[in-house]
Amino acid sequence: MDDRPMQPLKPGATIGILGGGQLGRMLALAAARLGFDCHVYCPEPDSPAFRVAARHTVGAYDDAEALATFASSVDVVTYEFENVPAAAAEVIAACRPLYPDARALATTQDRVAEKIFLSFGAGVEVAPFAAIDGEADIETAIGVTGLPAILKTRRFGYDGKGQAKVGTLDELREALERFGGDCVLEGLISFESELSAIVVRGADGLAEVYDIGENRHENHILSETIVPAPLAAETLAAARALGLAIAEKLGYVGTLGVEMFLVRDQGEERLLVNELAPRVHNSGHWTEDAAVTSQFENHIRAVAGWPLGAVTRTAPVRMLNLIGDAAADPLAILADPSARLHLYGKREIRAGRKMGHVNYLDR
Repeated sequence: MDDRPMQPLKPGATIGILGGGQLGRMLALAAARLGFDCHVYCPEPDSPAFRVAARHTVGAYDDAEALATFASSVDVVTYEFENVPAAAAEVIAACRPLYPDARALATTQDRVAEKIFLSFGAGVEVAPFAAIDGEADIETAIGVTGLPAILKTRRFGYDGKGQAKVGTLDELREALERFGGDCVLEGLISFESELSAIVVRGADGLAEVYDIGENRHENHILSETIVPAPLAAETLAAARALGLAIAEKLGYVGTLGVEMFLVRDQGEERLLVNELAPRVHNSGHWTEDAAVTSQFENHIRAVAGWPLGAVTRTAPVRMLNLIGDAAADPLAILADPSARLHLYGKREIRAGRKMGHVNYLDR
């Protein structure tokens, strides 16, 4: 963890963003409204965030010299996705403050490290899990999780990538060979719904949680988020408390997504934490139009050392992801006066690609 005291940035300072996708784009837009410049670093030359940032650098995440040059040009660095290599984070952190810090990144980008932290560091309930790197680990892992189970790569998985449901020993062996080892096997949970807590925490330790959302997926990709989630008040309070506790244990600075399963046992509701996202989160996109302060602005405030804004929800809202051809007719979407459309500036529509989202407000 970076122990250097955090000094609030002044307007006109430059915030560095690792990653140039839609999350980086929305962070840069939020930063601009607060008077900051953004310098975005990303390997892809036509990254959506480049077109709304003051500066950009096309560079690889394993190019230490380019990363150091980038870091020297900014006042603080954050990132839009958790798969930034640990070595890249170390290069950045040696030059400039990095938020969330390298510890949070290392914990959340490795699914085994994350579950160990949640289970033993934060005292949070998760699905049964076991590291599984090769054939020799299979018997022990199945003894922990049983079958069927979910095999996931330890790193670089999102939107259903790098994971497979396995119901038999042969299926597990085939998936393990396909992924090349370095995996985690997770027990299959019979859950009633999926929730997320969007937490924002400043360097001063003050933290807030947005209203809990219920998430619905199609083909392993988030399709929509409903806020407020239609759950008992006690369950919503428990979800908020989990989010706050995890952020505090991590010493977290910025916006954190905490994905959870709601499980019902003999009429009783309980929560299991599925995964953490050390960044602004897709299920928090509703905050752009239905909260006093969006998750993007609050993330920028946190990494800049500014006071957090209120997270109060201003209206019931449904956030719908626009995936592939769903973004092809924006005028039809805007024919609904309750729609607030956000397109990501991606040049090519492709199946399974997130092209934008719509927040439908119920006032």
